[in-house]
Amino acid sequence: MTCDRFMLAGYYPGSIGRVVEAHALYYHEHWGFDVSFESQVARELGEFTGRFDTSSDGFWTARDGDRFVGSVAIDGMRTDDEGARLRWFIVEPDCQGVGLGKTLLTAAVEFCKNVGHRKVFLWTFRGLDPARRLYEGAGFTLEEEHEVIQWGGAIVEQKFELSI
Repeated sequence: MTCDRFMLAGYYPGSIGRVVEAHALYYHEHWGFDVSFESQVARELGEFTGRFDTSSDGFWTARDGDRFVGSVAIDGMRTDDEGARLRWFIVEPDCQGVGLGKTLLTAAVEFCKNVGHRKVFLWTFRGLDPARRLYEGAGFTLEEEHEVIQWGGAIVEQKFELSI
């Protein structure tokens, strides 16, 4: 499959499950993450969508026809002290490299500017180089990194931040 004509949307029935599934499959296949990762994504995404506030939170999905091909969210719950958090950013592997990731990231950052978030941060881990290039291209800088044991192995977590 290819990603010929993607479009951005918000929530639609089934999109929460699609986001969880995309994360679980990708990170298990490419990084060996275990069920604790999928459980965490499902739990935290469910909590986020259950308290979703349009004045500070954003949720975007990308579709190619009827097929889910990516997502990103902005969690504005702690914007006053930590900043808004960019979360659940993923692009299906066959849609990587066609500009979809940049489009999703741009939508999220523009939303932050429009609602008045002054800082955006995200947690990722070392090794996701294409995503890191997108973050740095959008102005994010690496602010912190440390090794953790989670999701069935050791990773080096990284925190990126963008001041708006």
